[in-house]
Amino acid sequence: MQIYLVGGAVRDQLLGLPVKDRDWVVVGATPEEMVASGFRPVGRDFPVFLHPETHEEYALARTERKSGKGYKGFTFHTSPDVTLEQDLIRRDLRINAMAMDDTGRLYDPYGGEADLKARRLRHVSEAFSEDPLRILRVARIAARFRPLNFEVAPETLELMRQLSTSDELQHLSAQRVWQEFERALCTPYPSKFLEVLNQCGALKALLPELSHCDPQQIQQIDDSSLAQSESRFAVLAYQLNTQQGEAALERVAQSLALPKRYLEIAQDLILWGESLSQFQELDATHKLELIEGLKLQRSLHRLSEIASAVELIFHTQVSLIQIKQAITQVNAISPRQLLEEGFSGPTLGAELRRRQIEQLS
Repeated sequence: MQIYLVGGAVRDQLLGLPVKDRDWVVVGATPEEMVASGFRPVGRDFPVFLHPETHEEYALARTERKSGKGYKGFTFHTSPDVTLEQDLIRRDLRINAMAMDDTGRLYDPYGGEADLKARRLRHVSEAFSEDPLRILRVARIAARFRPLNFEVAPETLELMRQLSTSDELQHLSAQRVWQEFERALCTPYPSKFLEVLNQCGALKALLPELSHCDPQQIQQIDDSSLAQSESRFAVLAYQLNTQQGEAALERVAQSLALPKRYLEIAQDLILWGESLSQFQELDATHKLELIEGLKLQRSLHRLSEIASAVELIFHTQVSLIQIKQAITQVNAISPRQLLEEGFSGPTLGAELRRRQIEQLS
């Protein structure tokens, strides 16, 4: 049994980056030997085991064969006879097809280290084009490593174009596309993710609405002031809504199976962003409408989620102090006091609103 550190952990170590997740490949072992060594099996499609102490994943070396459509259309084969080179050749990029043993010796049969030095994202083999999910992964890696000046190799981009014109992309689930999209939003340059997808034609196939957006507008989502992926998507949604309308955003949300919290934050920005940017100039009635619309009486959480996006889009600072003061004024009017004064039913609501507006005035 031989155990190797593989994939992104080796890549990041060679780049001098922090290694967050470590994956291991085991060569020359059977599932029974892994269990006998204390590993716990967790893989459903192929043998993957958790280390009894570190709980890191250890996968038996395997080969794969295309047997159907989409990223799940593969048949896997594991055996003690499968070599490290056979396992590595099935990976997506050469910079991800390196391994390291417990002495620190590097195994690089496909030129991954050279591609690291050349800042090049290049596929390992022609089998790359069998998995449509790899288009999204390469685009995401390009976004993550944009600060290091990595670029997709022309020959790999061509394979991505060919794959984008096939029907393989249609076999990707909306949830799987969103998973890669969300991870890209957490990279330093998420616009690079969309740029690469647009270059190879995948964006038009998966999210045609975004392929028609102004690239300079999309680059706003790279701004460092947007600390959350939700804020970045909200800015993208705002630009999409401005250029193509509400229906386009609805189609994108459906195509991505967009989580509810992302859609709500995007809608908040679209509905209330301009009012937030002009809060000081609003009259009392519109201030109250904004406070109620964003449900700020109970929590400032929704405000904090879109404040940075508002400041970026409208080039102004959100008046947080004044907004908090206004919320305090609104909350100072007690419905219980009105009940004690004899108000009830519709008249209670009307009087509450009248006094809140009066207080804000």
